[in-house]
Amino acid sequence: MEDTDCPLSDMVRAVYGLGQKDIRTYSPLALAYIGDAIYDLVIRTMLVARGNSQVNKLHKKASGFVKAAAQKQAMEVIEPLLTPQEHSYYKRGRNAKSFTTAKNASILEYRVATGFEALMGFLYLTGQMERLMELIKYGTDALSGDGL
Repeated sequence: MEDTDCPLSDMVRAVYGLGQKDIRTYSPLALAYIGDAIYDLVIRTMLVARGNSQVNKLHKKASGFVKAAAQKQAMEVIEPLLTPQEHSYYKRGRNAKSFTTAKNASILEYRVATGFEALMGFLYLTGQMERLMELIKYGTDALSGDGL
């Protein structure tokens, strides 16, 4: 699946004169790298849009959503909703051999979170922003139910 319509990634490519790449050429950890940033941006945007607040309070709320344990919980909610292709990208990220680990997460939480981020990166880079937002919304709704 090639990029469809993602104004941000389209703008970045246009400004820097970058062509489109085949998504299959990206490593799962590269997908997780960009997916982590996109997920964080969505969470921060959602929190700021909910109302002005002190930055330290915004950071604490955002951390509740983006930490590995929370991403694992979100992934457990959205995994049954994934298409076979989406599940494939999640598994590629989850099974990737990473040389780093999270400071405050178990190995299982870290690996599932990496798979979650790889899925977010895949959706972003292929321009599937509506789907990305749909899955994030399901996950954050479940996390919000836990008091985050």
